[in-house]
Amino acid sequence: MNTKQPLWGDKPYVSLDYTLKQQYGHKVYRIALDGGMTCPNRDGSLSDRGCIFCSAGGSGDFAGDRRLSITEQLNQGIANLEKKRPCEGYIAYFQAYTNTYAPLPYLRKIFTEAISHPKVHILSIGTRPDCLPADVVALLAELNAIKPVWVELGLQTIHEATATYIRRGYPLSCFEDALLRLRKEDLTVIVHVILGLPGEPKEDMEATVSYLAHSDIQGIKLQLLHILKGTDLATDYEKHPFLLFTQDEYCDFICHLLELLPPTIAIHRLTGDGPSKDLIAPMWSTNKRSVLNQIHRTLKEQNTWQGRRFYE
Repeated sequence: MNTKQPLWGDKPYVSLDYTLKQQYGHKVYRIALDGGMTCPNRDGSLSDRGCIFCSAGGSGDFAGDRRLSITEQLNQGIANLEKKRPCEGYIAYFQAYTNTYAPLPYLRKIFTEAISHPKVHILSIGTRPDCLPADVVALLAELNAIKPVWVELGLQTIHEATATYIRRGYPLSCFEDALLRLRKEDLTVIVHVILGLPGEPKEDMEATVSYLAHSDIQGIKLQLLHILKGTDLATDYEKHPFLLFTQDEYCDFICHLLELLPPTIAIHRLTGDGPSKDLIAPMWSTNKRSVLNQIHRTLKEQNTWQGRRFYE
């Protein structure tokens, strides 16, 4: 039995949890917020149907109640977490829809309200690269001087044919421009990737992760494709079923992708959560703990990453 300790906390890779514990000395919990916004892919600016995989909640199925103020959403989330365990700090995560898609005064109001909360350590904002005009980036840079600000960009894939199919609505060059401008202001950038998009072989997914491994990003979320009720992807899947990852295939592939990523990029996610009531497939993904445990077991058996030993 291997009794040696992993180099990066309790996981054999540089996890977000490990990174935050190194920075703050304790675990930091995320609270998902709804800032009451929409998306250019929903309001008719680009489309009125959303991205093909996106739920009615705009990927904010676990976010707070938009009828409440930001402070009320934060306090409610904090109260729910602190019923279960002692907590010392939080990430205010604007998750639902596109969270820079609003007038600047409104964004200043809600972001300042979130970052000013005494228990919030970090402000994290999920958005699109094509919704980051200069004045919004300047606001984020201003707030970044108060507390760390993270910008989470939904890239999903580098391949234009897939991007067109999923109705992403912007080219890769738009992402590259946004990343350059955000990093110029020293803002932390986390990128979302979806694994298993229809028509993409593993080589295409690997190319996306390899591209990001050589980009100036600080975090990555590797998201298993979920087929959710009420989405156009679900309609496509019903009409023309396409192959999905099995759990074994996905876990092995994740371990391979991790080998491509340098330890300067924190791993924020390895699989993802879909609302079980809306999930059509793959149903094995509902047991997230089982998936993560299998990934960790496989990594420990390999005991290597980027030429390093996991355990010393």
